[in-house]
Amino acid sequence: MGALSNDLLPGARAAADYVGVTPRIIYGLVENKLLPCTKLNRRLYFRKSQLDAVFSAEAE
Repeated sequence: MGALSNDLLPGARAAADYVGVTPRIIYGLVENKLLPCTKLNRRLYFRKSQLDAVFSAEAE
């Protein structure tokens, strides 16, 4: 489970900090189903690999 736990970010703020945007942008992408996440106990979790994929695609 080590590799997966290293890939997970807990919360929109952590995801936003990771990619250099605001949490509002993260929430907007999730709401519009453009950014996958997992919800557990009312908290969102994001995979770094998916954030990298979404934000590298937007840069092109």
